Amino acid sequence: MKYNSIKIFLVAMLLFSMSCKKFLDYKPQGALSASDLTTPTAADGLATAAYAGIANDWWDAPVTSMWEYSSIRSDDAYKGGGDISDQQQMDKYEQFYLVNASNNGAGDFGFPGTWIRAYAAISRMNNALRALNNLTDAAFPKRTVRIGEMHFLRGHMFFLLKVMFRNIPWFDETFSNDQILKVSNNMSNDSLWEHIAADFQTAINDLPLTQPGEPGRANQLSAKAYLAKVRLYQAYTQDDNYNVTGIDQAKMQQVITLTNDVISSGIYSLNSDFAFNFLDGHDNSPESVFAIQYSINDGTAIGGRLSMSTSLNYFAGAPQYGCCAFHVPSQNLVNAFRTDANGLPMFDHFNDVALTDADLTTNGVRMDPRVDHTIGIQGHPFKYNAAIPYDHSWERLAGVYGGFGTMKELQLASCPCFKKLGPFYGTSVNMDVIRYDDVLLMNAEAQIQSAGGNLNTALAEINLVRARAAQSTNLVKKSDGTFPSNYKIDVYKPGVNIPAWDKATAFKALQWERRMEFAMESPRFFDLVRWGIAAETLNAFFAIEKTRHSFLSSAHFTKNMHEYFPIPQEQITFTNGLYKQNKGY
Repeated sequence: MKYNSIKIFLVAMLLFSMSCKKFLDYKPQGALSASDLTTPTAADGLATAAYAGIANDWWDAPVTSMWEYSSIRSDDAYKGGGDISDQQQMDKYEQFYLVNASNNGAGDFGFPGTWIRAYAAISRMNNALRALNNLTDAAFPKRTVRIGEMHFLRGHMFFLLKVMFRNIPWFDETFSNDQILKVSNNMSNDSLWEHIAADFQTAINDLPLTQPGEPGRANQLSAKAYLAKVRLYQAYTQDDNYNVTGIDQAKMQQVITLTNDVISSGIYSLNSDFAFNFLDGHDNSPESVFAIQYSINDGTAIGGRLSMSTSLNYFAGAPQYGCCAFHVPSQNLVNAFRTDANGLPMFDHFNDVALTDADLTTNGVRMDPRVDHTIGIQGHPFKYNAAIPYDHSWERLAGVYGGFGTMKELQLASCPCFKKLGPFYGTSVNMDVIRYDDVLLMNAEAQIQSAGGNLNTALAEINLVRARAAQSTNLVKKSDGTFPSNYKIDVYKPGVNIPAWDKATAFKALQWERRMEFAMESPRFFDLVRWGIAAETLNAFFAIEKTRHSFLSSAHFTKNMHEYFPIPQEQITFTNGLYKQNKGY
């Protein structure tokens, strides 16, 4: 971790690591319980162990990057890999043939493993809260702050589970083991959101505005940003069949209020270059509102506390790597970066033509500069290094998944942040959970969707993000100083480059901007679900992609089912049917 207190309590992290496969059995054999650790030092160690819990994952069942649960289940990316059966559970995810809950990954792999790891992390937070609640502020002056941090982290983990599975069991530190065994997953959708929101509200109440010298810790503003995210999701009301039935105006107004607090604080800002969000040396930048902290060669683990959730996604044929070429940008995503003569998105016709290498050149079709921050393109600098141009030979199964490569989550092999662990690769570069660009776009979305919102405010915020994209071209230049693509991007100018800025136009622009800004970073599928347009968007995507890629020949999104993963069958079995399966599975 990148602050000293996180390094101190390695022993506590090991004591409370999760060793059993059913999250309800959350006390490892031979480990101390929270009641055995009653000193301030021990309680603080448990809080530190909880921070480690939000980063304790691997590519096989991540709880950090959601690329295999959102990105490849959206129109952003294909699974990739060595063949269709390579990590076959992911092939099932992207084609949506989750026929039933028992044949889509089990145990430690896939979404059942993520369920286990997420609840293991929640157990750490509850253990820490039990210990902290047994102390006094006089005995431990940082007790209230640590309590706020634990509520923040627990809210974060429950949020991830909620957007993946919807109907999940909820419990807190006040529940005994026997009570936890009786908790079902039948809480109403809105009540569950309120429980998650309550964690972030407690964090807001307990945390200082910032935590100087400890940027990895949650603070009041990061809690406000996350609560805004919860309220934004909750504002799109869903019925029991996952249909979006309306917009809760009170919740939208809360999003505006909360994000306004973050924006007006003056503490966060956009990085001058979009690239800085994805490069070593820029961790905890002014744009990072909350990030998972990683480290390298610090003695805390083999290689350090490395980010491993994206370790499958390095290129197979590149000389500096060797495995495994997963998470490949879709043709649809590449086409989406194309702009019109005014430098604006081609909303309705972007996907009419499949762009090729010949189109993506200095004198080619007009493109949003973010394409070269996001996608590896033949002959274009890889990861801002003009001496290492992306090459098709790096593609592991070029005839199936070939054409383009992922970029944002990867680091150069020469980076001091990079480490090879067996056939996989990890880095110490932080993973942002919420960035300031997200805060701006959440505020813009709420302004557009709120009855009392301000479309001009939304316009200004969307344009801030676009203007930064337009300025982010210095690091993507080729060795001769030219740009690899024909960049053409502009801000929205009602009456000049667009006819008007009405609600429908503004919302279309907001949806597009979120895709371009966070492409390949995982929110895309979850955005489509909360907007209520997942079925029509993805089935339209499949209709065209099936003509381009035979591996998607069976892909189909079933409305009122595939918006969420099934509840892992082993959890239903373990609870003797107390947990009920999601619709359609």
